[in-house]
Amino acid sequence: MKLWRQGKVKDVYDVDGHVLEFVFTDKISVFDKIIPSVVPQKGETLCRTSAFWFQMLRGMGIKSHFTELIPPNRMRVKKVAVITDYSKITPKTTNYLIPLEVICRHYVAGSLFDRINEGRVTPKELGFPAKKKVKYGDELPHPMIEVTTKLEKVDRPLTKDEAMKISALSKSEYDDLVEIVLKIDAEIADEADQRELIHVDGKKEFAFDEDRELMIVDTFGTADEDRWWDWTDVSKGKFTELSKEMVRQHYRKTGYYDKLKKARDAGKREPAIPALPGKKIKEVTKLYIDLFERITGESY
Repeated sequence: MKLWRQGKVKDVYDVDGHVLEFVFTDKISVFDKIIPSVVPQKGETLCRTSAFWFQMLRGMGIKSHFTELIPPNRMRVKKVAVITDYSKITPKTTNYLIPLEVICRHYVAGSLFDRINEGRVTPKELGFPAKKKVKYGDELPHPMIEVTTKLEKVDRPLTKDEAMKISALSKSEYDDLVEIVLKIDAEIADEADQRELIHVDGKKEFAFDEDRELMIVDTFGTADEDRWWDWTDVSKGKFTELSKEMVRQHYRKTGYYDKLKKARDAGKREPAIPALPGKKIKEVTKLYIDLFERITGESY
């Protein structure tokens, strides 16, 4: 097989021109940076978790690019075109990756909490009373949909009109995309609730098939794409991160994230991301394995 694309954490091979094979590596990335460390077993847990959710989509009648799981860390999917020049995407283009990442938030956490504290997002915009003091962990009155770029070096937030323009989506296609995200997240929340987990937020990616029908692509519902909390911990006021957010928090505490943000805001050279300490690697490995077992009910 020929190496087709190399992502931050997945290697993608062209099987026969119509099928791709994902190889889930043990690499890890945060803030659009690949960390110079590997997390043992991460690739396998993500691959198997992804396959679990893709099987769920089949039962829901939602299309995806998934075709088969090749244990322990490979997956075959339908191939679609990746068009980096937005001007070449038209309302009649088919079988292509929609160049968007769709984030759906259900609770106040992560960057959303930062933006609230900075005054860039108001309680009213989230559906809360205008004078409410929004706290970390508050459940949102309704799901919050955000869209960013997918194929640019650094993910860029987009308005609905910008998202539709660069991806050549009609209003009805965009609305259908959002409806699918909400439908999937409702099912994920039901599954998570049975396992005493809270599904906090997560991202989805889409493509059009050869008939220009929407299908879910890449992966979702894992420790990389989604954020999870434990019900028991939250009931005690403790928000333990059961996702890659644990790694992001590490780099926030060490001060690296602040340095990176300042460099990006100033348009200066970005600082290299340091490796993870050995102790933290062990913690992250355990997190990925534990969350895989908890989500799927399978033994690692």
